[in-house]
Amino acid sequence: MKTKRILFAALLLLGASLSSHAQTLQANYITTAMPFLTNTPDARGAALGFSGVATSPDAFSMFYNPAKYAFMSNDHTMIASGFNSFSTFPDRYMLYDAFAQRIGNSVIAATARYHRCSDVVLYDAYHQNLGSYKPLEFAVDVAYSYRFGDYLSAGVAGRFIHYAMNTNLPGYDAKSSSIACDVSVYYKRPLGNLVDMSLGAAITNIGTKMSYSYAEGHKDFIPTTLRLGSGFKFNFHPKNTLAVNLEFNKLMVPTPPIIAKDDTGNPLYNEDGSYQLLYGMDNNVSVFRGMFQSFYDAPGYVMNYATGDYEHVGSFYEELCEVNTGIGIEYNLADHFFVRTGYYHAPALKGGMDCLTEGLGMKFGIFGMDLSYSWYYKTGVVVNSQFGRSRLRWDMYFAF
Repeated sequence: MKTKRILFAALLLLGASLSSHAQTLQANYITTAMPFLTNTPDARGAALGFSGVATSPDAFSMFYNPAKYAFMSNDHTMIASGFNSFSTFPDRYMLYDAFAQRIGNSVIAATARYHRCSDVVLYDAYHQNLGSYKPLEFAVDVAYSYRFGDYLSAGVAGRFIHYAMNTNLPGYDAKSSSIACDVSVYYKRPLGNLVDMSLGAAITNIGTKMSYSYAEGHKDFIPTTLRLGSGFKFNFHPKNTLAVNLEFNKLMVPTPPIIAKDDTGNPLYNEDGSYQLLYGMDNNVSVFRGMFQSFYDAPGYVMNYATGDYEHVGSFYEELCEVNTGIGIEYNLADHFFVRTGYYHAPALKGGMDCLTEGLGMKFGIFGMDLSYSWYYKTGVVVNSQFGRSRLRWDMYFAF
């Protein structure tokens, strides 16, 4: 018994030591232009742990997986007004409108997003801080989805992205635009009489970089994102079902390298004017090279504020920390009322955090409404993580 107590005490001390040590590490997060493109636009997806690539189709499928539109149960779907409020940011909100129309085995959909956000910090290609500013952002999309038989569909989407921002940086542009596309697939089939399985995969926002400056070299990647997911729906009753979904997502954007600096903290430069790299790979590359490079370019070193030195965490471990996980559960009662909950994990080493989600939905005739509440909390590791934030979201839609 004494030995067990000593072992238990040792484990507690070890856990406290690891937590204390981890809090001295600086998050090596990945920044992109137009981060609002990764903000979950709908209350349903937010309630399901921000998952949606393999869930049942709805009007918000454009964001997660355009291929899902081909399996929607209605011939027409429209979001009259989607609105998300962010309780800790009163000046921040998103408007979302969408429409989808079935034509045989095909579906054509279009959406528009307008984002009014709080101050955004700008960085150059090597993660050097350029200051914070308040942009106005919007994106419009058109998608085509086709159903191949009973189980499989594929979808493509085109997107125009634009922002306008007033800055006091000499030579910096106040407007910028990008053209992007999505490719996706969706697979759904029954496994016996009581279970339906679904699989989804999508790469979204494959597009041109956006420039915040007239000067050459100041271009940022937009948030190209890979989503992979699966779902199982249990049919307890013709109108009562329980769906469980699991999703993984990752930014296909190069990881910022660690720049060599002198004793005063100023960056060191090569003869050609580029930064000297201490760890990692040059992330000032083309869009398609950056997509592939994002899987193996993590520096593997993180600044430890307690010692003032870079600490080795391993490139493979850092790459794993770039994968976020979402889990969602949805109970459908009589196809009129919906109860949802979920969990989302974004590793703190990349500036993320854990999040508990919950929500309710109702649908009568052609009208539906969803509500969700998300509570973000600190994971207990890594300097610069935020915690205690909450978000209340709601939206209305029409399906007929």
